[in-house]
Amino acid sequence: MQNKWLPYFLLLPATLFLLLFFLYPFGMVAYQAFATDEGVLTTKYITKMTSHWKFKTALSNTMWLALAVVPIQMVLALYMATIVSKLKKGRDLILYIWTIPLGISDLAAGLIWLAILDQTGFLNSLLVGLGITDQPTTFLGYQNKGTIFIAVMLAEVWRATAIILVILVAGIGLIPKEYYEAAEVFGAGGWKRFTKITLPLLKPSLQTALMLRVILAFEVFAVVAALGGTNLPVLMGEVYNRQFVLQDSHVAAAFALLILLISIAFTLLIMWLLRTPKEARL
Repeated sequence: MQNKWLPYFLLLPATLFLLLFFLYPFGMVAYQAFATDEGVLTTKYITKMTSHWKFKTALSNTMWLALAVVPIQMVLALYMATIVSKLKKGRDLILYIWTIPLGISDLAAGLIWLAILDQTGFLNSLLVGLGITDQPTTFLGYQNKGTIFIAVMLAEVWRATAIILVILVAGIGLIPKEYYEAAEVFGAGGWKRFTKITLPLLKPSLQTALMLRVILAFEVFAVVAALGGTNLPVLMGEVYNRQFVLQDSHVAAAFALLILLISIAFTLLIMWLLRTPKEARL
């Protein structure tokens, strides 16, 4: 009897945590997005959000940033994790160096890249000093939105690839070495071992890393604020603007609810695409 209920007691703290810090705030945000201050249900705040001229731009920028950044980070992290797993000496040092950006906040990362790309920054000083350009170039001006987008991409790839790297290194470390040894005996090359052993057995880690990174990609804000300001609208930036600048908490809640729903949708999609054979049978 005691063993029967033990798993449920072990799950109780996590369940209470989710109820208190996820489901309850989710319900409050959803209620605020669909109810007036008097408690009358309405869709006017959703309409107000979708009809604003910045909505489509912010949604598009957020989606394109996620689609551009996450695949690059996944490929880089997978390549880096494979290299680290093969090292016999200096492995911890290399891993430590590669994960340094993990300890840097979003805003700090944005400010670092701002110091590089600003008109008076390091890159312009280098280009002028070498005689490549006659005068500083405005990389982050309002007329160069494409450059701002690329700058945010670079900052995000530099800052957040380490999140995926740490998860994948741990996942590769759990793969039994006997599999690789057996594959070598049968003459399997490096690419064959990678596609037939590493990738299939790394699916749970890839699933976790991809879900975490996609969710964080839809919440990008501080890096964009530092490098682009209002020149590159994103969904989380609109949440901040509505809540703290325009003091419109209902529309801010509508934007937050939209981000949450997009995150849930992509999480379910990733779980389905990267499901293990055992999960597929369920």
